[in-house]
Amino acid sequence: MMLHYLQPAKLQSKKIVFEDVFSARDPATLEHLKELSSRRRVIEESINQSSFITEAIAREMSGGLTSHCLRDLQKLEQYLPLLENLIFHVDLVCSNHRVVRWISELKIRWSSALSSSSFFNLRGPKFFQIDNLRYELGMTLYLYAALLRERAIEILPADLVQSATLFREASGVFQHLANEVFPSLQSAQSVERPLEATPSMCTVMSIICLAEAQAVTIRKAEEKGTTVGLLAKLHYGITELLGEATAIVYSNSKEYKDISSSFLEFISSCKALHELRSRKYLAESVKIGEQVGVAVGVLRDALINGKRELPGEESWRSIFGEEIDAAADMLRKFENENEFVWHEKIPSGDELPRLQGNKIANALPYHPKRWERELNFKI
Repeated sequence: MMLHYLQPAKLQSKKIVFEDVFSARDPATLEHLKELSSRRRVIEESINQSSFITEAIAREMSGGLTSHCLRDLQKLEQYLPLLENLIFHVDLVCSNHRVVRWISELKIRWSSALSSSSFFNLRGPKFFQIDNLRYELGMTLYLYAALLRERAIEILPADLVQSATLFREASGVFQHLANEVFPSLQSAQSVERPLEATPSMCTVMSIICLAEAQAVTIRKAEEKGTTVGLLAKLHYGITELLGEATAIVYSNSKEYKDISSSFLEFISSCKALHELRSRKYLAESVKIGEQVGVAVGVLRDALINGKRELPGEESWRSIFGEEIDAAADMLRKFENENEFVWHEKIPSGDELPRLQGNKIANALPYHPKRWERELNFKI
């Protein structure tokens, strides 16, 4: 079992009507702007939960898709190439003062799903405005990546291979945001922004998706009967990945001062859970090598650390508890065997074998798509 955290996809946005702001020189450009607004409106209505369309009609409009998550991904895939095309043409005239004014009049506003203030605001989420089309592109792509991750979780019980692929795709989109999209917004340092619109947060999310892809790969490896020694290394590889994510968060304390405590708990709980699993497999591995005393020492250490890291979230606590119970049962069995058969000394602390990690998941690169249509503005 994996720990799940679906909060990253719970973004909201305010309405944008492109044709009310941009002045089109010809009917084709006006039509493109109207299509942009139309494609965006269905995304707004879905994420803001303001749509009046029935489930049956929504399913029919999407071509029969039953998954709400898949329908939203489809809407984003129809909007993003149009937005990329608008940005391409606006970049050609971006120094024009009228174009600068148009972009500010769009009032591009998005909420944060990872900010603690978003959870305790009685008037609804706080919205952040940045007058830059790449902010709109970045937040839309962030939503797309978060929904790819959500879809990976949704299909996890049925299709491990596809689930791992979707986690890797999501990681690639977050990587693209961290390297190609959000660094261009860094010049607007004085402007308050959601956590999601920072390169470091996108790097953190990219790493989390890789850790989740590796966790799914481990499940497949367990089904195939992979050696316990390798499984121990794969689980600890996840712990190392999440350690990297944690280091990024704590090295940017100013940027992350408003971060949700549940998000931090999710990372630390996953990290601790996979370390516990790694120690369990390591104990099995050294036991096979007839080092029963070492196996007992590894399990005792695993249980001390595991109990210290029990999460507060009930569903996570339940999964964690099952893992602790399984480790405790294994420990009792090994202790009895050592007491009656082997009589080996039980090592502790620095005498125990060190955990080693193996990181095998890699991101699938994201390649932006642009619908190439000529756009002409009255400037």
